[in-house]
Amino acid sequence: MRFQSTVIGQLLKAVPRGRFERLASAHQSGRTKRALSAWGHVAAMVVAQFCGARSLRDLERLLERQSGALAHLGLKDVRRSTLSDANATRPAALFEALAAELAAQLGGGRGRGALRLIDATRLFGGRCIEQWTASGGVKLHLVYDPDTPRPTCFVVTPERVNDITAAKAMPIEPGATYVFDKGYYDFAFWARLDAAGCRFVTRLKRNSPVRSVETRPVEAGGAILEDRVVTLSERLAGQRRNPFAAALRLVRLRIDNGRELTLLSNDLAADAAEIGALYKARWQIELFFKWLKQNLKITRFLGTSRNAVIIQIVAALITFILLRIAHRATHAVMPLQAAHRLIAHAAFTRRPLRELFQPVSRTIGQRYAPQLLLAIP
Repeated sequence: MRFQSTVIGQLLKAVPRGRFERLASAHQSGRTKRALSAWGHVAAMVVAQFCGARSLRDLERLLERQSGALAHLGLKDVRRSTLSDANATRPAALFEALAAELAAQLGGGRGRGALRLIDATRLFGGRCIEQWTASGGVKLHLVYDPDTPRPTCFVVTPERVNDITAAKAMPIEPGATYVFDKGYYDFAFWARLDAAGCRFVTRLKRNSPVRSVETRPVEAGGAILEDRVVTLSERLAGQRRNPFAAALRLVRLRIDNGRELTLLSNDLAADAAEIGALYKARWQIELFFKWLKQNLKITRFLGTSRNAVIIQIVAALITFILLRIAHRATHAVMPLQAAHRLIAHAAFTRRPLRELFQPVSRTIGQRYAPQLLLAIP
């Protein structure tokens, strides 16, 4: 009889083991317990996310009931204390590097034509993490590719770290299009994007003065209310020179709910409607954050240290990427959320993923038909 791996084992096959071992060697720490390998640590945290474990003790009890499935996952007996020690002391950089490696498997556009959405979301952990966050909350800062979809860059910080501070530390893809809201209203950041050949779209703050250079015609009665070429103030507060001196496109438009938005972009050639459509695409990252919180439950942390919290959040991103890879590889037609809920209940069953993701037939099988057939002469 042909061996059939468990559902969770099939998902983890997307991780290239050779590449993973090289990453583990590069990020290994001297203060580790040999009872739990680097692969076992990652696999255990991914299982916790897929199965919705509410504590390390829940995860321990779940795994000890699956002794037959642990061998092919590369896991030995996982103890709560060992896993807690690993979350507290082993570098989160291994999880971050693995997430980046897996995200690259999903592909996606690069350079000119690639769309990147920047935003951050707050995750509240409560008093248990106040010692290092001061407020009990953390932020997940993310660069998101809505076309794949996948996260391309991310960082976890205490809640009080400003969004633009994290964004400035992220790498910039030359030629890509970046879309972000007012949280990234920083002229030096805009100048970096423009110098890298990137197009950006954001919103204009009310207290930000602009000088009109050119007014372009708009269609009467359309969604576009105003289209101008403008420049920003040459001087900022404290007589500092504005680092962004190039001309900008100002587009004022009315959205579906009747609200008016004023957008800024360094693209002077594109149609005004295209700039509006780019900003509308920013909603995709909000939907991603919503999906992450609702399905992977990253508002309940399994550890209280900074390292443990970062590991759990990045493990949630790895879980999402693994699910996306499997969803695409099996050509599943069911929504991603439905696929995740199936895996949560069937993680240790030995069933092919392609079969698991197939829609259930509502017709009665042929062999049962005679029993239910009412024949009237």
